[in-house]
Amino acid sequence: MTFRITYSVLEADLTELHREFDTTMTQVQQKLGAEYPSWIGGKPYRSGVFLDDINPAKITQTLARFHCVPASEIDRVVDLSKNAQKSWGATPWQQRVKIIKAAAELISERRMEIAAIMSLEVGKNRMESLGDVEESADLFRYYAGQMEEANGFYKPLGKLSPNEKTGSYLKPYGVFAVIAPFNFPMALAAGMSGAALLGGNSVILKPSSETPWCGQKLYECLRDAGLPDGVFQVIHGPGALLGNALVNHPKVDGLAFTGSKEVGMKLLRAMTSDYPKPCLLEMGGKNPAIVCATADLDKAVEGCMRSAFGMSGQKCSALSRVYVHRSLEKEFTERLIQKAKALQIGDPTRQEIYMGPVINEKAYNRHMSAVAEVRRDGTILVGGEDIKSWGDSHTKNGHFVQPVLATLPRGHRLIRDELFTPFLLLDTFDTLEEAIQQANECDYGLTAGIFSGVAEDINFFMNHIEAGVLYANRKTGATTGAWPGVQAFSGWKGSGSTGKGGCGPYYVSQFMREQSQTRME
Repeated sequence: MTFRITYSVLEADLTELHREFDTTMTQVQQKLGAEYPSWIGGKPYRSGVFLDDINPAKITQTLARFHCVPASEIDRVVDLSKNAQKSWGATPWQQRVKIIKAAAELISERRMEIAAIMSLEVGKNRMESLGDVEESADLFRYYAGQMEEANGFYKPLGKLSPNEKTGSYLKPYGVFAVIAPFNFPMALAAGMSGAALLGGNSVILKPSSETPWCGQKLYECLRDAGLPDGVFQVIHGPGALLGNALVNHPKVDGLAFTGSKEVGMKLLRAMTSDYPKPCLLEMGGKNPAIVCATADLDKAVEGCMRSAFGMSGQKCSALSRVYVHRSLEKEFTERLIQKAKALQIGDPTRQEIYMGPVINEKAYNRHMSAVAEVRRDGTILVGGEDIKSWGDSHTKNGHFVQPVLATLPRGHRLIRDELFTPFLLLDTFDTLEEAIQQANECDYGLTAGIFSGVAEDINFFMNHIEAGVLYANRKTGATTGAWPGVQAFSGWKGSGSTGKGGCGPYYVSQFMREQSQTRME
């Protein structure tokens, strides 16, 4: 099967894809319950203390068990990483590119198995899972291309005398800790790790405790592509314990993190307590879309539905606020309610399911608590019922929630705070300036979208909205669906630390530092 899946696929013949996915899912389910190690210095590490990988759609089912690494082992892990980096950093950049490209091919070859695992482990539907896997391979390819285009990030400089030869070289920092989230367990782990590795750094990956199996699969692809032992290590265990041990370790030279703003800011302060170190942080969003009076409602309703409720709202780019021109409020709301009611919720491994579970009980409780808060302070337009109480065989044993569309008074805390569940708040506006002002009243600045038939509206939006990833009239996702080399994914304000994002042309260089060399001849 040669069909390529991205997050923008709407219409295609997917018959063969679904057949292949179902076959692979049967094979993967036969492997459930296996034990897997952490990976230290190219060798399996087994502690006998386990992290259980639980299916969020069926919480009585353990998918796999992973040997945890205690904090007492971190010194050894970092020392091995430090030693491995010396030879890896000295490896010609062309060879590093070759290995990462080979890993990309292995990810693509194994995409059905990895996507099946991801659907079980994360609760993504099969199309979201396949898109995640495909994106991880494309991130490897795209970042490898950046190294090639930049000639390994060497650039000759000017001369002050005829016998002077000068140049700018980007060099690796050393050891990078990569702390990855659950929601894109391949794409984000691969993107952060791949860029660091291409830059000549070694990587210690701490996958999310919710998605260790995908971390195992990424390790296998890099190992089988020929990455030397110790250059890429994978350690499993409690996030707070291992994450803190890594960022506080004096021999860890840099950090790449995707997760909440609260955790990201704590890691940033810890990482830079002694002197500045590179901290590439992507820290979520509270993303708005604006639907103008001239909008194509078909595009607007579809785009908002997909961005708000896709992957159960568990994307940092997910739409969580929509501002609709007052003249369209009734029709837009009615049509979006119909879309929300029609969504099929249940076991995400089934072909017909659009929305799987949220990742864990904490996310479920956060969603239901927000529902109660809206019932007290605002109006729920659709959703918010407790699906677990229905006794449906497809939802009673998992962390399933209904998508919510609601209204709240301006200034309410739920309009500002990230929920990371399928929860969309609606407001109206009379002028575009008013809508943009409301959209910008937020600590986050990741993604934003507009639907308008007027070019001047779109231009005004692009020039005044405070976010790093902007979309106009995008039916496949009002605020979601960035792809490597197509949409750079850069967080502004509280959404990011660098102003230069993943998927974009400046990403790999951030994992390197400049050295100027002058040689007199």
